[in-house]
Amino acid sequence: MQKTLIVVGLIVLLLVPTLTDLAGQPALLSLVTRILIYSIAAASLNFILGYGGMVSFGHAAFFGVGGYVVGILFVHHGSGEPLLGFIPGSNQLLVTLPLAVIVAGAFAGLVGALSLRTSGVQFIMITLAFAQMLYFLFVSLKTYGGEDGIIIRRSNELFGLDMRDKAVMYYVILVVWAGFFVLLWRLIQSSFGTVIKGIRQNERRMAALGFAPYRYKLYAFVLAGAGAGLAGALMANFLRFTSPDMLHWSKSGELMIMVILGGVGSFFGPILGAGAFLVLESFLAGWSEHWPLALGLILLVVVLGTKGGLGGLIGKLAAWATRGRT
Repeated sequence: MQKTLIVVGLIVLLLVPTLTDLAGQPALLSLVTRILIYSIAAASLNFILGYGGMVSFGHAAFFGVGGYVVGILFVHHGSGEPLLGFIPGSNQLLVTLPLAVIVAGAFAGLVGALSLRTSGVQFIMITLAFAQMLYFLFVSLKTYGGEDGIIIRRSNELFGLDMRDKAVMYYVILVVWAGFFVLLWRLIQSSFGTVIKGIRQNERRMAALGFAPYRYKLYAFVLAGAGAGLAGALMANFLRFTSPDMLHWSKSGELMIMVILGGVGSFFGPILGAGAFLVLESFLAGWSEHWPLALGLILLVVVLGTKGGLGGLIGKLAAWATRGRT
């Protein structure tokens, strides 16, 4: 049943540009593209939250860093002046995307090395504090637009493809999205993923078995930060714009809501959560300027009524349908 749903979902995703064109709704293509990007960021948060038990409220910092890597490299590519005097600018996707992942992962390593020495509320507040520090750092960088951000006049180039075409951009992002979730699945099913889940359940027992919880949690935190950086770089290319708002604590809150909506610790939950959040945001924002209130009420209903988010609800419905056939 699950494999069938996955295959059907992939076919639908492949047909999205055609379907939106036939329906005369080009805005839906942009919406689905944003869902793909945000689901990567939400899944990276879900990896440390749902599987590792690390409640980070500063995850958007790495999302924003990934976006700024693309923006800053574009600025220096246009001006011809190397960054820091020796790093050349670039507008090549195969250069900016890996660099965004590496830089975001490095920032996550720095933040994690300090914050993971604490736990509970202290950990939450330290990750939030680091994220806000980075937010105000980029606000103060007037060279790169300050609080107005950076306008990226052309999306990064890739093999001569027309990246201005929304359908082409969609398929490029879809390929990256699929690759990310395949790697994430293998990571979760690996021995490393098993250790991370064990640390969440009982850290002392894992330490007694000879594992180093701090080191494993730090590795997981770095990988999650790198995933968020990948999403941020894709978003910067899609919007052709990056700003400090990508690092703000409210963006971290949105990612957290996506994870909770979809189901914490559910592999497909972040995809469902990102889709539900962005669809509700688009619908409710057109209905009322007080849409966050309605979204909050819906979130309460999902959390209290489904006990596992949308992923858990769909799983229960699928099990019920299977029992009904038998």
